[in-house]
Amino acid sequence: MENTEYRYDTQLLIEGENLDEDEIYDYFTENFKGDCLLAVGDEDLIKIHFHTNEPWKVLEYCRSLGEIFDIVVEDMDRQSRGLKG
Repeated sequence: MENTEYRYDTQLLIEGENLDEDEIYDYFTENFKGDCLLAVGDEDLIKIHFHTNEPWKVLEYCRSLGEIFDIVVEDMDRQSRGLKG
């Protein structure tokens, strides 16, 4: 099986006030290494999807913006080997 460059599929929701999906997207691209970034929503709720090797940094940043929930961090390398991620 092939190894993925970014191992962790990180997904979560951010609930807050005056959230700006464009600002969040730009922060990710400037500060985190990864790919497959999705940051969509409105000023009260943003959904994040991101492949990275450092999901804890993503969680820390997102927590600074508001309350985070529905957090899923899956190890795509394990999944590609047929193991539970």
